Amino acid sequence: MYGKCGHLKDAVQLFDEMPQRDLASWASIFTAHNQANLPQHTLFLFSSMLSSNEYQLDHFIFASLVKACASLTALKLGSQLHAQFVVSSFSQDDVVKSSLVDFYAKCGLPDQASSVFDSIVSKSVVSWTSLMYGYARMGRKSEALELLHDMPCKNLHSWTALISGFVQSGHCADSFKHFNELRREGSGIAEPFVLSSLIAGSASLALLELGKQVHRLVIGLGYESNSYVSNALIDMYSKCSDVLAAEKIFSNLRKKDIVSWTSIIVGMAQHGRADEALSLYDKMTLAGLKPNEVTFTGLIYACSHAGLVDKGRQLFDCMVVDYGLRPSLQHYTCLVDLYSRSGHLEEAYNVLDSLPFKPDEAIWASLLSACNQTGKNKTGVTIADHLLQLGPEDPSTCILMSNIYARASMWESVSTVRKLMSAMELKKKPGYSCVDLGKENQVFYAGEMTHPMKNEIFGVLKELDEEMRKRGYVPDTSLVLHDMDQQEKERQLFWHSERLALAYGLLKSPPGASIRIIKNLRVCGDCHTVLKFICSIVSREIVVRDANRFHHFKDGVCSCRDFW
Repeated sequence: MYGKCGHLKDAVQLFDEMPQRDLASWASIFTAHNQANLPQHTLFLFSSMLSSNEYQLDHFIFASLVKACASLTALKLGSQLHAQFVVSSFSQDDVVKSSLVDFYAKCGLPDQASSVFDSIVSKSVVSWTSLMYGYARMGRKSEALELLHDMPCKNLHSWTALISGFVQSGHCADSFKHFNELRREGSGIAEPFVLSSLIAGSASLALLELGKQVHRLVIGLGYESNSYVSNALIDMYSKCSDVLAAEKIFSNLRKKDIVSWTSIIVGMAQHGRADEALSLYDKMTLAGLKPNEVTFTGLIYACSHAGLVDKGRQLFDCMVVDYGLRPSLQHYTCLVDLYSRSGHLEEAYNVLDSLPFKPDEAIWASLLSACNQTGKNKTGVTIADHLLQLGPEDPSTCILMSNIYARASMWESVSTVRKLMSAMELKKKPGYSCVDLGKENQVFYAGEMTHPMKNEIFGVLKELDEEMRKRGYVPDTSLVLHDMDQQEKERQLFWHSERLALAYGLLKSPPGASIRIIKNLRVCGDCHTVLKFICSIVSREIVVRDANRFHHFKDGVCSCRDFW
């Protein structure tokens, strides 16, 4: 009773006072912790239960433990429990099997989930829904939709699982398509979780107007006060470059949890507003909330963009010493970025030497970019040599390496990197940029020549190019690693996708309006320079969300301080 009423402390106290416990007692305390979203405590208690050697697990215990493993995606322990279940006297229990379907689906193993599902005699809507979610989140759309079609009794949970799975697998457009289908069927939105999934989909697509439409639906259905939905809205507006709207929603929240605080702190950090992020952190800790790993990622990231080396170092130490959190590779990458960006290359290198993980390409590229910016060619060559041995996979890393080698007059190494780039050309995804004009979104690919407004776009770019050159712009053709003459290299840069998207935005948007562009790859150095020139020429703010971060171009400067 205490557990189901949300009074976990009372449930635990009563459990601890029991002179004798049976399987029902253990099952109840496991369930209480699962419902309180503390599955790790469930598994900790299970180890205490095992140490007593008094009990054989029954179907209630199996179901509770498998549910905890599903929440934690604890594949090894869950698989061991499955093996124990198979040889137990409860091996035909359909409730446990349904829990196992959910477990394997959440662990990203839909085929194993399907195998268990096929053995269930009386298939519940829960088991159907869990398997469908498993397929959807792994991007196996046809199998997920086939299950939805065959499901004898669909409900809102089923639709929510499908939509959530598609969002998590990156098929966000499909999630909106099926939400419209759900609405056409006349199903009521009795719970807000499907809406938070759609908001997350809008954030992934970085389509502000679409996110606003979902927000209006949230308000119409009366779910704006729901914490899941509000937190998702803060994240969505931040990722769609409207950080002021994110701030407004956060300010209006009656009850702010750690997710709320972390979402707005990370949002501020992504947009280069370090002072606001740090101020929010101070307010959060004063309110008695404990920051988590994501909070510190955002804070150190914010410090790196503001050059606050001492503050960033202090926060990293605070995370470990004061809060007992174990830094991830992402935290170390942010720390290296912090030192590198501020010119403390030796300290950045020391962090790499002391890493408890194997450094990935991103962390080496961050240090290499700093060497490129500060002219530390000798250190840069050492890092580039190391990356060459690792085998870089990101074209932008290769461009950094080529530039470092060229500055050191190591032309043979430049040639090696160019060959790597040529091989990447065959398999890399094409670069595109999408300009968000509210009710209209237009996607442009690099070098696109077929757009119906091609002549108008060319005219705008040509006019801007002439004005930029008067102001001192010189195309950086070192970023074009193809063997062609200077004029052709300049033409390649001229038709980059973000420039096409920007020209279209200038043609179609009201005078003075901000222009928002989403790019799937990292913005190149020459386009970054061009965007700084153009924002000054046209007196507009240009916001670009590339594969790495947000760039706010205004009055001839960028929020990233030319380091990305």
